[in-house]
Amino acid sequence: MTRHDERDPRLDARRTTGGLDYLHDSAGAPVNYMYPPPDGEPWENCSYRTHRVDIADARPARQGFLIDRHGFELRDAPTGLAGFDDDERIGARYYPEVEAIARDATGARRALCFDHQVRRRQRGEQHLTFGRQHAQASAVGRVHNDYSETSGLARLGLVLRDDAARARIRRYAVVNVWRPLIEPVVDAPLALCDARSVMAQDLVAAHIRYPERSGEIYLLKHASQHRWHYFSDMAKHEVLVFKQYDSQASGVSRFTPHAAFLDPAAPVDAPLRASIEARCLVLFD
Repeated sequence: MTRHDERDPRLDARRTTGGLDYLHDSAGAPVNYMYPPPDGEPWENCSYRTHRVDIADARPARQGFLIDRHGFELRDAPTGLAGFDDDERIGARYYPEVEAIARDATGARRALCFDHQVRRRQRGEQHLTFGRQHAQASAVGRVHNDYSETSGLARLGLVLRDDAARARIRRYAVVNVWRPLIEPVVDAPLALCDARSVMAQDLVAAHIRYPERSGEIYLLKHASQHRWHYFSDMAKHEVLVFKQYDSQASGVSRFTPHAAFLDPAAPVDAPLRASIEARCLVLFD
């Protein structure tokens, strides 16, 4: 991966700033619990530092952002599902929509949606962490990528159980399809880092522990070369599609760090952000 300092002059007119939490220090490999940890264990063995960063509004140049180049793109994709409070209905009705979006965005032959998360911000959250301050998952303000090299490699076998079918796959990826459930999104919009501005040494493998499983993600070390973007005033008919892992090692984006941020220009009474993110394994071969 190489730094990319090229700027699009169309973005200069609309910029804001936001505080994003980067990994600061860690006692060994970073570990973060997503539930009350066992007795004697800390919630996390690492520290984070908030960095004020410039975040460009990508909406004026939305057509210029491509998932294989920048790691993300904005797409118009109305949904036929009216409510997102029933997991069974989401799986039956929404997953097929997500799979079609993922195929269309990536050009993949097949897509398999394997999980989702609804996030709803709570009044009174002054700082965004890993989104587990309350029983309901909230916005995540720590810069991260949902998969590491190791967990991205493992995801193929976890989703595609057929050995023969798996052996035929040469290239696959994991993408996130993120949709707001309120509009417009003014409170805690999602910021995405241009994948071309991230280097391998910026990525730190970290363990995320849940009651029933553990996962590995990438946390990010701060680098001034990181290029951050968001799409202002997102509506419910829009989705962000962004790359979380790609088995192709060169020529395309592979990881797209992201985090929510509190825009200082947002009205104090703005509707609290609610969103659904769904992850897809996409198969190219």
